[in-house]
Amino acid sequence: MIRGVLLDLAGVVYEGDHVLPGAIDAVARLHEAGLPLRFVTNTTTKTKKALLARLSGLGLEITGEELFTPGQAARAWLDAHDASPVLLVHPNLEVEFQGTAGRTNDAVIVGDAGKAFTYETMNHAFRALVGGADLVALAKNRTFKADDGKLSLDAGAFVAALEYASGKEATVLGKPSADFFESALASMDCTPEDGVMVGDDAEADVAGSLSAGLGAALLVRTGKHRDGDETRFQPHPTATVEDLSAAADWILGPR
Repeated sequence: MIRGVLLDLAGVVYEGDHVLPGAIDAVARLHEAGLPLRFVTNTTTKTKKALLARLSGLGLEITGEELFTPGQAARAWLDAHDASPVLLVHPNLEVEFQGTAGRTNDAVIVGDAGKAFTYETMNHAFRALVGGADLVALAKNRTFKADDGKLSLDAGAFVAALEYASGKEATVLGKPSADFFESALASMDCTPEDGVMVGDDAEADVAGSLSAGLGAALLVRTGKHRDGDETRFQPHPTATVEDLSAAADWILGPR
């Protein structure tokens, strides 16, 4: 029985500056059915506060406890490891890490830095790593769908470059980290086997959540979905549906 729903945002609820057709209604139907929701995103170019404001502007009012971001996971990780960040993130995200300087350990935090990915910033991060810092990736996605509608290079390639050069393996905090999924589920008092994930990324959203033990994961044909994604990664989706509205039908309907 489904007792909790995890939803990706970009490519599932909205694309660029517009909500996808039927998405707001689908969220409302899930809420009306009494199913608790958590929005789990790998977006690392905006703070949690800014993302909540953007969603409100798009007509989706959710609470802070319903939104899980890699940035907040990173703050918790730094606190748990008494670590200060060496940041390789988008400038918009730097405010999330205020008050974390001067700790015992160091950790290179890598997110979607955009134009801040330069040789100088990458080499600065590399030198911190060979100097003893841990490597922490907010996410390790291969691609994302940009506002122009085209696929673009995501942070995963830059994380892989730092892993290769330093010989260190990154700790991934966002999807497909099992801890990320489990944290969102635990906040709903939902066991993994009673949870369902809906996403447009067959690797991080779908295969990641199923590997973390979720009972079901639905792949939508919106966002960055490409033909063949249904079989590109293991485990395969429980079902592939057209959009979030169809996903809500699957979740709420008899099977």
